[in-house]
Amino acid sequence: MVLLPARRGTAVRVKAGDVIRVVNTHGSQVVDTWAFVEGTDEFMSMEHTRVCLRKLSPSVGDGLFSNRRRLLLTLTADDTDGGHDTLCAACDPQRYELLGCLEPHDNCTDNLRTAMAQLEVRYRETPCPFNLFMSIRIEPGGVMIWSPPLCKKAGDSVTLRAETDLVLAFSCCPMDVAGNPINGNQPVRDCELLIYDALGRLRDER
Repeated sequence: MVLLPARRGTAVRVKAGDVIRVVNTHGSQVVDTWAFVEGTDEFMSMEHTRVCLRKLSPSVGDGLFSNRRRLLLTLTADDTDGGHDTLCAACDPQRYELLGCLEPHDNCTDNLRTAMAQLEVRYRETPCPFNLFMSIRIEPGGVMIWSPPLCKKAGDSVTLRAETDLVLAFSCCPMDVAGNPINGNQPVRDCELLIYDALGRLRDER
């Protein structure tokens, strides 16, 4: 088991065929998720995924595609009511400044940078993440409404299968600004990551 600490980021290397289960331990935490093909400029792209799927959010059985329109991950199981967000950029220092934060604030962009640095993996840009458990409603006229996660209960999870060797990165989103309900109006809390090999054996990440 890999702990995804509250307000922080984690990155792991996975092999083709590995299965990754992201557990929303407390049921109300958004997890920004990225995938990179190490040593290249290829990464999981929400823009290309939406075009490939012809919908805003993947469902069980759907793929997640790269900026080269190559299948990188498949969503194989989902305990939630779905609706994981593909539209919102990762929060960054400028986002919190615009929301009125006067002091430096933890953010997913910096969490990605720190997590990738720990693996000594280089990347050129911060792609739009696959925002697991994040619920964005689209109102008539195209208005976006930030909503609480659609998890039914603590321990709900999303399972992904790697279709090629990847570096995966995750951030327990530290959004806690009053009036923004994406983390269910709850304190930012940790999540868990379980990784199984192609034979179904739990990887020991200690």
